[in-house]
Order: sequence, then structure tokens, then C-alpha cells
Amino acid sequence: MSDPKIIVRMANQIGEFFAAYPCHEEAVEGVANHIHKFWEPRMRRRLYAYLDSPAAGAGLSELVRVAVTVRREE
Repeated sequence: MSDPKIIVRMANQIGEFFAAYPCHEEAVEGVANHIHKFWEPRMRRRLYAYLDSPAAGAGLSELVRVAVTVRREE
């Protein structure tokens, strides 16, 4: 799963689900918790590397970008 498009698509699907939450903070926390609980560390590291790459997370929804930034782990 080294293709960033796959990671971006998966993260945005999670973001779409939580975007329906009426409270933005709950949506951010929901995305962050889901990625932390259900993504293996290699997937999270690839997502973080993509955010740090020259592409700077292009294609990620704003909700996902905020959630990952708020709850980033190395």
C-alpha cells in the first residue's frame, strides 16, 4: 500500500463519515480515533510522510488534515 492515492482515499472516506457529525470537534476526534485504533502503524507513518512530502497532503480533506495534525504520533 505504498501508493499515496490509496491512503488519501481511505482517509477521506473516514473523513466523509465523520463530516456528518454536527460538532466539528467531535468529527475531528472521530477521524483521529479511527485512524489511531484501526490503522496499523505503517499506514499511519505513510500518511504522515505524505503530509510531510512536497505534495503536502494534496487531496486530503480539511477534516482529515486537521485530525491527523492534532493527533499525530511518530
